[in-house]
Amino acid sequence: MSEGTMQRRAQRDHGDQREQREQRRKRLGRVLGCAAAVPVMLIAAGCSSDSDSGSGSDSAGEGSNAGGETSASASASPSPTVQAAAYATLPQPCAVLSKKTLGDLVPKAKVSGKEGNSDDAASRGSCSWNSLDDNGVKGSQYRWLNVSLLRFDSDTTRGAGDELAQEYYDEQVRAAQSVEGAKSVKSEPVAGSGDAATAVRYDLKKEEGAFKQQTVVARVENVVVTLDYNGAGLAGEKTPNATELMKDAQKAAKEAVAAVSSANGSAASSASPSESASKTASPSKSETGN
Repeated sequence: MSEGTMQRRAQRDHGDQREQREQRRKRLGRVLGCAAAVPVMLIAAGCSSDSDSGSGSDSAGEGSNAGGETSASASASPSPTVQAAAYATLPQPCAVLSKKTLGDLVPKAKVSGKEGNSDDAASRGSCSWNSLDDNGVKGSQYRWLNVSLLRFDSDTTRGAGDELAQEYYDEQVRAAQSVEGAKSVKSEPVAGSGDAATAVRYDLKKEEGAFKQQTVVARVENVVVTLDYNGAGLAGEKTPNATELMKDAQKAAKEAVAAVSSANGSAASSASPSESASKTASPSKSETGN
């Protein structure tokens, strides 16, 4: 092979190698360009994914809050109710005792009695009778009788009427047992007078003489009846028998309780348990005698 031929072949091979290197360089450039583009796409895709995810989370949160509000509204506690009081009225206080009973307890008193002041006759009332059996120089027998009635309405904040009446009943019994100056205090339950009844007796020395005091407190449904009955022998007359006075007092208390039930007829059985009654009347102190 001539020198010229060998030179031309060498030049041709060199050109082919150079062309091949150029082609490899271009392919490498394309690969590197694609490789550089991949992270950008991934980042873009990642941002897009985060954005979508956040949006979905917010939407879910809003849905959850909305559901919570709906659930809270649905589960809101209903307005509190309390069972309606059984008795809605009271009898006329000066008419709760029969003429016969008044004749036995206060024989010299006016049957009509003296009615106490009340701004709500359906919730509170009282009546008293005074009797003085004057025997001249032999002295006199004095009797005093008072009946007080107090009715409690049911109240959504304070409770049912009968429960409020029971609280007042307990207070009245304690008050009768702790009268200042009382001697020989005795208490006993009384049967047949409403839902609960207690009789309290004691001796009380006054300027006029030695008094025998009898107090009977009774509760029937949402009404409390307090009956006070005392007697004394004045101007040298003998002191009345406390046991007999107590029997009379208990008899009168039972009669007064029956009058309360009678005045309300069938009100107790027809009351609706879900009905809410008006605000309870504030208790007033029973009138005291002498």
